Amino acid sequence: MTDKITLKHDGWLVVADGEKALFLRNEGDEKFPNLAVFREQQQENPANRDQGADAPGRFNDGGPGTGSAPHRSAVAETDWHRLQKDRFAAELADILYKQAHKGRFEELVLVAAPGVLGQMRKELHQEVAGRIVGEVDKDLTNHPVGEIEKLVLHSEG
Repeated sequence: MTDKITLKHDGWLVVADGEKALFLRNEGDEKFPNLAVFREQQQENPANRDQGADAPGRFNDGGPGTGSAPHRSAVAETDWHRLQKDRFAAELADILYKQAHKGRFEELVLVAAPGVLGQMRKELHQEVAGRIVGEVDKDLTNHPVGEIEKLVLHSEG
């Protein structure tokens, strides 16, 4: 990341992965940011092996009436863990839309693991997308707030 992002006073910074999101508000200003967590969103998302109970399915794709010998093919197993991450990204996009619609923030910076950021982009309403002043495709959810501030926001001080 070469350029640091600036965020106005009361601008929001959302740090997310597929299971946890931190909503931070800049209580400082563009020159001297001071991020504070004001909301945390979390969902339980066990590993895929703990969510799927069945073995991958199989089906016959040949045999009598088709002119070919019977052939069995495997059906890809559902990635429940990935689906939960996608649902969580959609849930965050919905929260941001509701808050933007209420006028709670003018500027937004999104910081998320690449897959989550991509899914959020797909789900974001125009009202939210128009307020984004920066995006960072990194998972920083387990970093201290001061480090997030240092890694993401421009600071001259």
